[in-house]
Amino acid sequence: MAKEKEILEEQERTVEKKEKKVKKKKSKKEKKASYLKEVRTEMKKVTFPGVKSVMKYTLATILFCGFVVVFFLLLNLLLSVVKGMF
Repeated sequence: MAKEKEILEEQERTVEKKEKKVKKKKSKKEKKASYLKEVRTEMKKVTFPGVKSVMKYTLATILFCGFVVVFFLLLNLLLSVVKGMF
């Protein structure tokens, strides 16, 4: 009798697990709706940079790129001169 009781309890647990899985599954529409709600919530938390800071960082990037270009031009010129000596 004890074994029969254990078997019945095990069967009940597996049935409960299956029911939970069925409850957890959402339809595609519900998934899309909840995803879009989460996106909207997260986007409200985002702070975008102002025009001043965007201009400042854009200028800094352009200047840095200019310095890198000049550095490699001078390096190329120096190596060409050194190569010409030998």
